[in-house]
Amino acid sequence: MPVQAAQWTEFLSCPICYNEFDSSGHQPISLGCSHTVCKTCLHKLHRKACPFDQTPISTDIDLLPVNCALLQLVGAQVPDAQPVSLSSAAEVENYEVCRVCVEELALYLKPISGAKGVASPSPSVLSRPMQRKLVTLVNCQLVEEEGRVRAVRAGRSLGERTVTELILQHQNPQQLSANLWAAVRARGCQFLGPAMQEDALKLVLLALEDGSALSRKVLVLFVVQKLEARFPQASKTSIGHVVQLLYRASCFKVTKRDEDSSLMQLKEEFRTYEALRREHDAQIVHIAMEAGLRISPEQWSSLLYGDLVHKSHMQSIIDKLQSPESFAKSIQELTIVLQRTGDPANLTSLRPQLELLANIDHNPDAAAPSWEELESVMLAVKLVVHGLVEFIQNFSKKSHDTPQPQANSKYKTSMCRDLRQQGGCPRGTNYYISLCCMSVSTLTSPHNEDEMKN
Repeated sequence: MPVQAAQWTEFLSCPICYNEFDSSGHQPISLGCSHTVCKTCLHKLHRKACPFDQTPISTDIDLLPVNCALLQLVGAQVPDAQPVSLSSAAEVENYEVCRVCVEELALYLKPISGAKGVASPSPSVLSRPMQRKLVTLVNCQLVEEEGRVRAVRAGRSLGERTVTELILQHQNPQQLSANLWAAVRARGCQFLGPAMQEDALKLVLLALEDGSALSRKVLVLFVVQKLEARFPQASKTSIGHVVQLLYRASCFKVTKRDEDSSLMQLKEEFRTYEALRREHDAQIVHIAMEAGLRISPEQWSSLLYGDLVHKSHMQSIIDKLQSPESFAKSIQELTIVLQRTGDPANLTSLRPQLELLANIDHNPDAAAPSWEELESVMLAVKLVVHGLVEFIQNFSKKSHDTPQPQANSKYKTSMCRDLRQQGGCPRGTNYYISLCCMSVSTLTSPHNEDEMKN
């Protein structure tokens, strides 16, 4: 039976015996499937297969090289040279170049290395998504064909994330929410703030979860009437825009009627709040991507939920919406951004490497790369990640430290008018926390100013 895989942050210890990797009894051996186990545990396996996904181990365990990238992170002695069984001296030379690239990249994980093989909370210059993708690359076994396929895919993923990080580094966070909600409104949609939007979606679900079919007008009136007690500013126009957002997300089955309003029925797959909310969030992310905006999962969580709890949820949506063409499009967007800013870090010089990574076939069934192709990919990855690190250290005014909700520097704060005048917030506790404390110029909610005055 397969063993439960460890968390990605526990990459410095054996996931079977839980001992930290070392250069003696617990040497890290990466398999073709990219799982890494200590040599002692591998020799104890009853079947010559990965204990996590049952992938057969085709190479003799004693012939698989030790993962020196992980050894250097735990401070163990790294062997000077390891013999590898490859077809020619040229392949060995290519392998050595790739190995050195991976080991140099692994050093960017050094600040997060902690005791007993677990990443510590110490800050790292790289964001968590970059760290996770880098851990994936470090665990690839380059002497195995499957490991080389995984390595080039990991390289492509690192390159794509690097472009996204660079775009995020150049964005003005104070303008980000304004640009996002302007793009949402331009499509006839609206976001009313975390608390109000949640209640509006739940009321839409309440009206339609039993399979009922209602006209848009009746549905909007129902939601407005139910919301008025808690949110006096709710209007038919604003709720109609929320319904339009769900319509754009194809959440409704629409039945047209002659000389009468069409009927809207919620599709079966969206008759739970979790499913409806995910599709709603995905539509807003899609609108942002159409508008050329790059927003981090932390920012999305803050914008749509008023907290930082939903980072993973938003990251999964972003990942799902990525397409093979997204990488090349992001490179074009970065080029435009750099032209506008003057490119003081000379990031434009990374374009050939980024385009090389963007042209990698991301298909899992793609043919294995040649050794020359693998070497060019590893060299390109090293250059682009180094370029990102150099930019963050020398030119960026932002920090990758995990932001705390009680000290969010993206927003100016001022005393809530309702709290000051009435002693409480009529929109509810969550709405007060996430929106009312923010000045009108930086609100995450794109309410019309007239509605906000009500």
